[in-house]
Formats: sequence, structure tokens, C-alpha cells
Amino acid sequence: MTDAAWVDVPPDVLPSVIGVVILAAITTVVLAAFRVPHLWAPLSAIARGAVQLAVISVILSGIITSPVWIGLALTVMLCIAASVATGRIGWSRRAALTMSTSIVTGALVAGITVFATGALEFTSRYALAIGAIIIGNAMSIATLTGRMFTSGVVDHWDEVEGWLALGAQPRASTIHLARRAVREALVPTIDQTRTTGLVVLPGAFVGAIFGGISPIEAGRFQLVVLAAILAAGSITAALVVSWMGPVRVKPTALG
Repeated sequence: MTDAAWVDVPPDVLPSVIGVVILAAITTVVLAAFRVPHLWAPLSAIARGAVQLAVISVILSGIITSPVWIGLALTVMLCIAASVATGRIGWSRRAALTMSTSIVTGALVAGITVFATGALEFTSRYALAIGAIIIGNAMSIATLTGRMFTSGVVDHWDEVEGWLALGAQPRASTIHLARRAVREALVPTIDQTRTTGLVVLPGAFVGAIFGGISPIEAGRFQLVVLAAILAAGSITAALVVSWMGPVRVKPTALG
């Protein structure tokens, strides 16, 4: 191999690879020592993330200015997000419909609000950036909501069954568990928003500053993003429990 083949390789790639490998090893060792189930999941996630980031970096470099391709990319992201969230609560047609409609609705309402109000300029770059962030967070919130609601129903089945025996409607018998699931699923996002700038420095904020944008402009963008995430997350979580709420038989405990 000639020396020219190495010209375009950034000099900090090797240290980055070493750092990631060591961090992945630390994660795996800690989980193994504590005998946590599925201890290889984080390592697998890092490996998949590395491959996917490499691929998407190449793809995005060619579509970043094309509205059509960005729209297609966001559609693919929504489909994958719904698929991942569905898998976390158990595959079924109803589960897929629950997660897909909840995530899509939350992301669309938040995204349309951001651009319709002029909070951000409606450009391809902004649409891709904020769309991807909102979809990713909506997916996590949908997953947490669905799993917390299911676990709550399983743990309090005697109570739910008692309400049903007394003639309560299926949705009414689980409404308190649904509200608790929504609240708990939003806690990480709310905490991150409350501590932004004090504990958390979001990647979008730091990246914008490193890219040459003024701190004030970067802060404005990040505040819009955080508000959009909360709006999308609240809609997504509420829709998930609205779909899952009517329970007539005890659900299967999630692994």
C-alpha cells in the first residue's frame, strides 16, 4: 500500500479507536462483575453505532442539501425508531401501530411547531438536525413509557383486576398506572433540560460552538431543541399509554 493511501486518514482516528475500545471493555467488565443479564448488549450497540455512523456520514455528505433525500432519510429514521421501540415491548401488529403512530405524531407536531413559528429557519440542514434529535428522543420515551406501563400493570395486576371486577372500564382501571408511566418516562428528559448548562452540555450546543457559531446563537438553537424534545416526548408518551391503556388480560412480563 502506498503512502498516499493514508493521506486522508485523520491523525486522531487511532487514539479514538483505542479510547472507544477501552471504554467498551470497562462497560463489559463492570456488567460481567455485577452479573447483569445481556452484558454484551452495550458492546454490540457500540459496534453497530460505529458502523452506522460511518455509513450515515458518507450518505449525509451527499444528501445534506437535497430536501427530497432528507425527507426520505427522516422517514427511514422514523421507521427504524418505531421498529426498535416495538421490539422493546413485544412484537405484534397492535404494538407496531402503537409505537409508529405515537412517535410519528409527536415528532411531526414538534417539528411543525418549530418551523411554523419561525423558531428555526426551515432549511434542509435544520430539518435534518432537529428531526433526527426529536425522533431519537421520542423513540426512547416511547420505549420507556411502554415498558413502565406494562411492568406497572403486571406488578399491580390484583388491583387492576379488582377494578375490572367492580365494573370499571379497562382504560379506567389502569389510568393511574398510565399517568405514572408517562411521568417516569419523561423524568430523564426533564432532568436533562433542567440541568443543561450546569451539568449537561448537549452535543448540538458544543458542536455548534466548535463550528464557529456564537454561544448565544448556539444556546438559542439548543433551547428550541430541548423544548421540541419535551413536546414530542409528552405527546408520544401520552399516545402510547392511550393505545395500551385498555387492558383486559394480564400482560406478559417483559424481559
